[in-house]
Amino acid sequence: MWEKYREQFPVTKNLTYMNHAAVAPVSRKCAEAMQHLAQDVLDYGSFHYGNWMATYAGVRSATARLINAKPHEIAITKNTSEGIAIVATGIAWKRGDVMVCFHEEFPANLFPWKKLEQEQGVEVRWLSIFDSLDKIDEAAKGARLLAISYVNYLNGHRVDLNAIGEICRRRGCFYFVDAIQGMGAFPIDVEAAHIDSLAADAHKWMLGPEGCAVLYVRESRLDEVLPVQIGWTNFAHYADYASRDMTLRADAGRYESGTLNTIGCYGVRAALELLLEVGIENIRPAVQGLGDQLAQGAEALGYELACARTAETGSGIVSVRKAGVESTMMVRNLKDKGIIAAPRQGWVRFAPHFYISPGDIDRVLAELASY
Repeated sequence: MWEKYREQFPVTKNLTYMNHAAVAPVSRKCAEAMQHLAQDVLDYGSFHYGNWMATYAGVRSATARLINAKPHEIAITKNTSEGIAIVATGIAWKRGDVMVCFHEEFPANLFPWKKLEQEQGVEVRWLSIFDSLDKIDEAAKGARLLAISYVNYLNGHRVDLNAIGEICRRRGCFYFVDAIQGMGAFPIDVEAAHIDSLAADAHKWMLGPEGCAVLYVRESRLDEVLPVQIGWTNFAHYADYASRDMTLRADAGRYESGTLNTIGCYGVRAALELLLEVGIENIRPAVQGLGDQLAQGAEALGYELACARTAETGSGIVSVRKAGVESTMMVRNLKDKGIIAAPRQGWVRFAPHFYISPGDIDRVLAELASY
């Protein structure tokens, strides 16, 4: 499959890009969409404003298709952190409320919950992402919310969204997912997984630009998450500038508090439409296979993996290390050879996407063999 779409990613002519868990290159379609808007605004200003509105709707529609949601359940935000903060601050917490979180989370999905614990008297039950479903089930008893990442940013462990969602459904627990490290590479079905809310930025596995993200909030949960950041577009009659009616929008647009990142939305819409064209059902095995190839090859060369991979838990992230080899030095040396990875907490993190070829992985392994 990579042969069919490789031309969409000119980065392959310059680099072996293995860093999609950080900031991904964009596709031709994504870049051309943003270039189109820039030229249009240069030539016409906001004359084609109706196209901007259609693009916002296109982002919502494409996101909904990708995760099996409804377009009106999608808000456009500036990043994953904003989406998480909207949920964390928008719920009317009471002292003594309980939630479940996980030690290994990226700070964006950890600090907001710690703040609730420290400042609002919310009891956070801290678990590990490697804990059993039975332990998660027990912790979710009486909990108001559970927050977890689909894929761990450091070790690449992918959780069973559906199994955890069934626990949350049975326990009556609000289920929040930080989806940034999985959305665009692995399937997400918010209905099958009973997910109440998720957030993800476009600049990783969705292959879009930075500064533009999506937030999903289940329609039946909208009134449980009130917008805290208030601007002019949170309200139902925001297009009527003379209106002073503060009735919130009936959809997830209530979480959009002002002007959107229009050029980013042009890019995100194109990026999402490319993913939908390729099909997550095709992207998933490609990414899984590349990750497996890299992990198995690295282990054969004497590298340690950050966590074990299985068909159920593997992702596009593979983090490795070798005794006596400093990770930042290795990443710097790889960069000199045109191979882009990331140093993370003593590990070298690789993250190939579907358009990367098995030959690219062989090239990376050949370099790893030199250490």
